[in-house]
Amino acid sequence: MVNVGLFYFKTFSISKDSDVAAYHGGRMKTAYIDCMFGVSGDMILGALVSCGVPLGTLVGELEKLNVDGFELQEEKVNRNGIEATHVDVVTRHEHVHRHLSHIKDIIGASTLSDNVKSQAVGIFTRLAEAEAKVHGTTPEQVHFHEVGALDAIVDVVGACIGFDYLGVDTVVSTPIHLGTGTVKCAHGIMPVPVPAVVELTKNVPVVRTSLDGEMTTPTGASIVTSLASSFGTLDGFTPETSGYGAGKKIREDVPNVVRITVGSVSAKDDEDTSVIVETNIDDMNPELYEYVSKRLFGEGAKDVYMIPVFMKKGRPGTLLSVLTDEEKKDAVIDVLLSETTTIGVRISEVKRRKLKREERTVKTGYGDVRVKVVLVNGSERITPEYEDCAVIAKEQGIPLLSVYETVKKASLE
Repeated sequence: MVNVGLFYFKTFSISKDSDVAAYHGGRMKTAYIDCMFGVSGDMILGALVSCGVPLGTLVGELEKLNVDGFELQEEKVNRNGIEATHVDVVTRHEHVHRHLSHIKDIIGASTLSDNVKSQAVGIFTRLAEAEAKVHGTTPEQVHFHEVGALDAIVDVVGACIGFDYLGVDTVVSTPIHLGTGTVKCAHGIMPVPVPAVVELTKNVPVVRTSLDGEMTTPTGASIVTSLASSFGTLDGFTPETSGYGAGKKIREDVPNVVRITVGSVSAKDDEDTSVIVETNIDDMNPELYEYVSKRLFGEGAKDVYMIPVFMKKGRPGTLLSVLTDEEKKDAVIDVLLSETTTIGVRISEVKRRKLKREERTVKTGYGDVRVKVVLVNGSERITPEYEDCAVIAKEQGIPLLSVYETVKKASLE
């Protein structure tokens, strides 16, 4: 029996600078890469074409690189009973060993979208860093033998074009499956997984199978580990389309394919960690609380609230609580100790879950008014900004409630 690691995984998330997704009616367009049997650049291209990216569109966008000498050929193949698409990148034999700067120049000088450029450069930079670590040199000094060849450039840039064409906001992948044995590379005989793949898959889940041969290539590993925001299962996913991309090798033991499923996931609420600083006060002039509150907000408090309490010996008092960030904690404590009669505070860490929100400006008969917009289960909830409405009510001599209603009505038009 061949061990291919068939078991469940918990989702493993990694932080990315570009991890900012667009939301469509509370849903996030997501591509799920299933690399149970490995992954390579041409397999990803084939799966994207199978998902609906027209080959002609892919070629047209790739021509923006202004690099000659390649052709894309699409073929429907069958791998162990699964119909898949194989996209072959046919290139002329090159005697060029490109450096990272050369590849950046090619991509930067193109007329591709900024998103595609940024992702492609990021993938090649990650690949160069892995190769440099393996060979004991710097990323810029790496000679891109195989991974910098024209077909690899087409694979990487083509993958970014494909995900962009499908409108994908975020990418999630299964753990990356790796083979065993040896493979012949430009540097000679290498163990499988090759050193670059081992470096590229650090800090992400992998499955070491007993399958013989190279299942995951450096190009495939660099694309997946650069674009994927998490690895593992995907909750709340609604599939819309799927496609299979085949590699060149024909195996008898497993289908040499990668599957990409594109669908949507409910946009998650924002979460963060804050600090609550609080104290009980029973011997302070209540008139001072307004001034103290303003001072606290000025030092970065997110919220300040007071609750009447009964303290020892039945004395009425006030529970003063301040919600703030960890980095603003000391400034808040200084205000409480200097501006109130307390002699000590309590500090606790809390987790917050917040609806996604944004601020907009609505045009009304009174002029521009700011509104707060939050997303609740795919629907927008709009709240007029109090300060703006209060100014209008005072200047116009009309009830504040009337201003609120006018602004809400204008925001829906």
